[in-house]
Amino acid sequence: MYRVGVLTLSDRGFRGEREDLSGKVIKEMVKGIQGQVVCYEVIPDDLNLIKEKLIQWSDEDKLNLILTTGGTGLSPRDVTPNATLEVIDYEVPGIGEAMRRESMKKTPKAILSRAVAGVRGQTLIINLPGSPKAVRECFGVIIEALPHGLDVLMGQVEDCAEK
Repeated sequence: MYRVGVLTLSDRGFRGEREDLSGKVIKEMVKGIQGQVVCYEVIPDDLNLIKEKLIQWSDEDKLNLILTTGGTGLSPRDVTPNATLEVIDYEVPGIGEAMRRESMKKTPKAILSRAVAGVRGQTLIINLPGSPKAVRECFGVIIEALPHGLDVLMGQVEDCAEK
């Protein structure tokens, strides 16, 4: 069982003006990788607040996976990738690349996504888009690879070579 955090970034969601449908989609989808959501929060699009939460959930709460939703576009308030890049030890670029590649098959706007993924300590952090439809599509692209990646990160797999 993987310990998962879902962090929704939305000024309107934080103020109670919008229901967090994307977070609900993520909570349902992580069951497909034996994930258990142990941390969930809706916070505003604030760089320092996002960084604090990512650090807390990685370092103190020792989550295996943090999935963010929202704040990956071009608006000045879209700072989720910025915050993620500031707290990770290293990037896992294939995750964002795969999500953008598959999303491009559905909409040319996918090239505008700045979503990133990376590792802090033993926690994998992945930025997902803010709409429920896009979350389903993007998470669906990466879901099969996540258990292996998480197992490697947790030290449960030593040899990744296929025989």
